[in-house]
Order: sequence, then C-alpha cells, then structure tokens
Amino acid sequence: MNYHWNWMIFAEPAPDGTGTYMDSLLSGLSWTLTTALLAWAIAMVLGVVVGVLKTTESATARRLAFAYIELFRNIPLLVQMFVWYFVIPELLPGAMGYWIKTLSNGPFVAAVVCLGFFASARVAVQVSAGIDALPRGQRAAAKALGLRTWQIYRYVLLPVAGRRMLLPLTNEFLNNIKNTSVGLTIGLIELTATARAMQEFSFQVFEAFTAATLIYLVVNLSAVGVMRLIESAVIPGRSFRSLLPRNRRVNRHA
Repeated sequence: MNYHWNWMIFAEPAPDGTGTYMDSLLSGLSWTLTTALLAWAIAMVLGVVVGVLKTTESATARRLAFAYIELFRNIPLLVQMFVWYFVIPELLPGAMGYWIKTLSNGPFVAAVVCLGFFASARVAVQVSAGIDALPRGQRAAAKALGLRTWQIYRYVLLPVAGRRMLLPLTNEFLNNIKNTSVGLTIGLIELTATARAMQEFSFQVFEAFTAATLIYLVVNLSAVGVMRLIESAVIPGRSFRSLLPRNRRVNRHA
C-alpha cells in the first residue's frame, strides 16, 4: 500500500486556528464526554422512574411504561436524532420552535436530549428486570411493616436491585459514550466528527481514526475501571470471590 504515514500530524496547526490537530481531538473528546454525561443523567432519572412504573401494581402505569420503552427502544437512534433536531422544533409553538432552531449549540442540546431518552428506555428495562428478579417476599414483608409504596421502592427494592444492575448499567453507559458519535449527523463536533474533519483537511485518514479509536478505548476502559471500584465498594469482597472456583466458594460456606 502506497501510503505516506505522518504521525507528527497531531502537532501541526489545525486549519480552524484553534491549535494543533491534537487540540482539536481533545476538544472533540470534551464534547463527547459532556454529551455522554448529561445524557446519562437524563437516562438515569427517566429510566428509574419508568422502570419503577413498569413493576407497580397499577395496570395503567405498567402499560404507559411499556409503551414508553417500546417507543424509544425500537426506533433507530439515527432516526430519533433527526426527529429531535429537525422535526420537534417544527411541531412546537412558533416562538419556542424558532428559539430552539436559532440556538448556537442546538446540535449539542438535541444530541443530549435524544441520547438521554434513547438510553432511558434501556435503563428502564434493566431497572424493571432487577426489581422483578427479587424474591416477592421482600415486597410482602415491606407491606407488612406498614411501608407505603414509595417507601418500599426507596428503602427496600431499589437498594437491593441496584447491586444487581451495576454490570448491565455499566454496559449501557459504555454504549451511551459510543452513541455520541451519531451526533455528527446533526453537526455536533464531537470526537468522531473531529477525526473526520482532520482526515478531510490533512488526508491522513489512518492517523486520524487510529487516534480516535485509541481515545475511545482509553475512555471506555477508564469507565469500566471506575464502575469496578464502585462495585467493590457497594458489594465488598465481590471481585475477590468471583475469582475463586465455584467449588471452593461452596466449601467455604459449608
């Protein structure tokens, strides 16, 4: 392959005048992380609420939660991104729609909201599955103690189910970081968009996307490490016991 490798391209000034190409990639990374974290905050709040509604005794609440989950889970993320950015402002009242369309950071806002709602449906499934996996006796015992419904979820079901949801939620958080790359389709200058712009200006396509790949890898591995620390703090001894063969763990408690 006749390709001229130039790994020093990252130290060369970028055409946008904001610094070097590496500075541009780091700026794209900052937009990626900001978008992912804000969207995750939305996803956790909505996901927990919808997940709880899906496990309540109210048939109406369960139907609404089911409809919400299926709506946002079964429409492709790219389509949802276009809907939030191009369609929703047109459906709003004139002044509000015009204000949203003229926002200087409109792509960023649309990407955060879109990813937040998209991920919330997946979080809701994890929350409802974690609660449904608990023994029914826990809910019955809480009722026998005279706790109200919100107290049962706040003090009994959610704390216990939360420990079981750590690993699935870690996967969803990693997906949320990677899904920010879809934001480039509406003009969000995140990491993938920055790498794409770099290769278009410099024609160093392999260097640009190799750097983006390594940055994504480092970010996601760091997120996994943080979640493992949280898991170890929430479930003491979990990581060590998981390394032992099953027969040794059984004999230890025998």
